[in-house]
Amino acid sequence: MAKIIAICNQKGGVGKTTTTINLGAYLAAFGKNVLLIDFDAQSNTTSGLGFDYKKLKKTIYNLLISNESPQEIICKTSVFGLDLLPASPDLIGAQVELNHFSNKEFRLAQVLSSLKPYYDYTLIDLPPSLGILTINGLAAADQVLIPIQAEYYALEGLSQLITTIDLIRRNLEKDLRILGAILTLYDKRNRLDRIVAKHIRRNFPGYIFNIEIPRNVSLAEAPSFGKPIIQYNPYSEGARAYRQLAQELIKKLESHNGALSM
Repeated sequence: MAKIIAICNQKGGVGKTTTTINLGAYLAAFGKNVLLIDFDAQSNTTSGLGFDYKKLKKTIYNLLISNESPQEIICKTSVFGLDLLPASPDLIGAQVELNHFSNKEFRLAQVLSSLKPYYDYTLIDLPPSLGILTINGLAAADQVLIPIQAEYYALEGLSQLITTIDLIRRNLEKDLRILGAILTLYDKRNRLDRIVAKHIRRNFPGYIFNIEIPRNVSLAEAPSFGKPIIQYNPYSEGARAYRQLAQELIKKLESHNGALSM
């Protein structure tokens, strides 16, 4: 079955977009058909894959507001098997315009229902806030992947996010599950990072993926070249980490139903 995964954290700068792009690219490299959805008005997933939103005639905004055909908007990326629904700053307006729809929380879910047969995995890059776009993304998803930085605030933030997801699940009557959290921007040489990682794993047993995503120069540089790490520097430490994350995720989801219930 197609798997729709929202990549979510209410805190910015934790690696949501980096994870969306590079996890998606490695899933495609393992033979999966993958769709990435840029659902953030900053459009970083779009630019990180080499697309200029200013040159795109239509984006996911048109899909939400004007009932455009998804096939007219989806972009083929340079990675075989990896497609993109691009974004633009117009999404800022969508946050207001969606309020005029009676089913405003489920607009994205309706769009994705017609695309499910074509993709093994759909990854949604959500904005760092709990507005109508994030609620749409969570309502459309089956599972949530949470990138978290190895810092003390992450403990409180992860607890709050788990509570928020539970509230959304109950209020929207949606069977939304947590796939897991992934430690990002991790420096194993840093004593504080190691201590925080240990605390996170102890406080949220079973929620944290085994692999940590390191701080890595190549991961930081790749978006400026419009490439995922698999193309920019496939032998870097960051590339190895995202390859292992993709393998761990596939094993988790395809060996059994693998998401955590709360």
